[in-house]
Amino acid sequence: MLFPAPFGNFVAQAINRMKVRKAVITAAARGERLYPVADTVQKAMLPVVDTDGLHKPVIQIIAEEAFASGIEEICVVCAPGDGVRYQEAFRSLRDNLLQSYQGSDWAKAQAAKVDHLLSRLHFAEQTQALGYGHAVLCAKNFVGNEPFLLLLGDYLYVSNMAGKRCAQQLIELAVQEECSVAAVNPTPEHLISRYGTLTGRHAAGVSGVYQIEKIIEKPSLSIAELELQTSGLRRGYYLCFFGMHVLMPAIFTMLENHLHNNGRTLALTPALQELAGQEKYLALEVKGNRYDIGKKFGWLQAQIALGLAGEAHDQTLTTLVEMLAEANQRKTS
Repeated sequence: MLFPAPFGNFVAQAINRMKVRKAVITAAARGERLYPVADTVQKAMLPVVDTDGLHKPVIQIIAEEAFASGIEEICVVCAPGDGVRYQEAFRSLRDNLLQSYQGSDWAKAQAAKVDHLLSRLHFAEQTQALGYGHAVLCAKNFVGNEPFLLLLGDYLYVSNMAGKRCAQQLIELAVQEECSVAAVNPTPEHLISRYGTLTGRHAAGVSGVYQIEKIIEKPSLSIAELELQTSGLRRGYYLCFFGMHVLMPAIFTMLENHLHNNGRTLALTPALQELAGQEKYLALEVKGNRYDIGKKFGWLQAQIALGLAGEAHDQTLTTLVEMLAEANQRKTS
C-alpha cells in the first residue's frame, strides 16, 4: 500500500478486499446553462457521438464509463418525475433500434446494451434543489454501507490510457488503498474559480497521488496562492476536482450532520474536507480529460474530443480542417 495500514493477515485481506460495485450519477439540475434546450429535453439525454461512432444520450455514455470500470448497479439522482422519463426514453430507444434496423447485428447489440442499462438503473429523486451535497445524500439508501463511485451527469470523460477508463483508474487506487479517492487534474490558475481545488502531500515514490489536506470550493486566485499550492506542479497550476470520486459510506453521516447544522443548502466540499481530516482520502491525477457539457460550447468540446478519441477520428479531423479552411476563406475574401 502507498500509505501505512493496520497489520493484518494477508489471506484475510485478499478475501475481504474492498469492492466498488455501485455508482451514483447526479443529474437533478434542470440545466439552466443549456436554456432553452434543457427546458424540453433533459440535458443528460442530449445526443453525442460516442467513441464507437454511435449516437447515444449523454447519460448512457456516462453509465457505460461506469460499467466498463467494473460497476454493477447505478443510481441516478434526478428531479421529480425524471426517473420515469429516463426509463421511457431508453425503452423507446431500444424499441426503435430493433424495429428500424430489423436483423441488423449492431442494432441488436446496442439494444442489448440499453436493456442491460435499464436492468441496472435505479433512481432517487431530489425533491428540493438543496445543493450538490444534498443530491449525493439522496442516494444513501441505494448505496447502503458500501463504497461507491460518484459521477456528474453533465461531465463526459476521455481517457489517455489505452484500454483503461478514467473511472477504472480511480477505482483501482481506491481498492488498492481501501479508502476514498478523488480524481484530479492539474489546472491552470485562470480556471480554478470553476472547480473545487485542493492541496496535499505526495505519496512517497508514486507519481500523481496525494494525501488530501485542504479543499476549497471555487477559490479566488489570491486564496489559492496562499493556501492551495502543491509542490511539484508546474508554476501557475493547481489540483482541481475532475468530476468523479470513490467515496466511503461515512460521507453520508457527515452530509447529514452538515445538513442539520447548516439548514437550507448542502454543499459537498465541506463534507469532503471533514472526510480528509478523519480518514485516509487520496487524490489521483487521472490520465484523461473531463468535458463539462453544461458550459458554453462544452457540448461541442466534448463531441470533438470523443470523435478524435474514437473510431471517427479521421472523419472528425477532416471535418475540423475543412471547417477551419472555410472560415479562413470567408475571413480573407
